[in-house]
Amino acid sequence: MKKIVTTDRAPQAIGPYSQGVKAGGFLFLSGQIALEPATGELVGGGVALETERIMENIAGVLAAAGLDFDAVVKSTIYLTDLASFGLVNGIYGKRFPVTPPARSTVQVAALPRGACVEIEVIALLAVHAP
Repeated sequence: MKKIVTTDRAPQAIGPYSQGVKAGGFLFLSGQIALEPATGELVGGGVALETERIMENIAGVLAAAGLDFDAVVKSTIYLTDLASFGLVNGIYGKRFPVTPPARSTVQVAALPRGACVEIEVIALLAVHAP
């Protein structure tokens, strides 16, 4: 059985997908780009500001499921330029100071809406929620 997770603390889906789905003891979050939840507009100002907004969006979906970053067990980061890796890594790493999740990082040709960064995560429900 699966349960859809939604929140106004992250942007609404811009396609046929859910912000998050609880299934099999996990919470699967759709990839987040740097959209402002209130407007649906892409944050300007470069990779650092995009990454900060993305992490806030992820925090919002996790919170809607009663979780936080401690529950994240796997993440994937998509970058349009691997030269941004160090900057993104520094901002991302602040959310995982003790036990970071497993992670993959890949360069892609393009992302929706011209974004430079997209991050998706999988979280374990049993960490904080039944």
